Amino acid sequence: MESTSESDSPGAIPSWRPRGRPAPLGRLESVLAWARSHSLTLHPFVTSCCALDTDSLFGPRFDIERTGTGLPGSASRQADLLLVAGPAMDRRAAALRRAYEQMAEPKWVMAVGACACSGGIWEGYATGRSVGEIIPVDIYIPGCPPRPEAILHGLLELQRRIRGERIGREGRHREPPDSVPG
Repeated sequence: MESTSESDSPGAIPSWRPRGRPAPLGRLESVLAWARSHSLTLHPFVTSCCALDTDSLFGPRFDIERTGTGLPGSASRQADLLLVAGPAMDRRAAALRRAYEQMAEPKWVMAVGACACSGGIWEGYATGRSVGEIIPVDIYIPGCPPRPEAILHGLLELQRRIRGERIGREGRHREPPDSVPG
């Protein structure tokens, strides 16, 4: 860079400009990706016992707000992170898909617990199928129940992935599977 001034007088303030290049502002994409990863708005879709461990994230011991993720919102239209905890039964699949479709792009999904990740560890009427069969999932957090530390680790991993991805005009996710009833 070279210093130039409008006049050669000793009191003139120099202006700095690059030599034929745009101003060095850093990589705008990396700054936007960092801002996206540290300003996640959470929408919990909690259907069962994993709610207790999910709720403990907002207490003083685990303090999810230090990661930039605010308190959960009540509407999926303002959220960009859908936290699904519990079984994805057929009767709730339509509501889950609707909540996912109402979210604005870019959007991310975390499946929390054994029921959300794989349909559950027991066979029975209360368990369903994996959330990944209904909507695209970015992070799976296994466990029954999953520890709050595991959920925080999954959130930090999601932030690392968000900082590394570039989002095009068409969005970032494929269309959800069409095999969902309802």
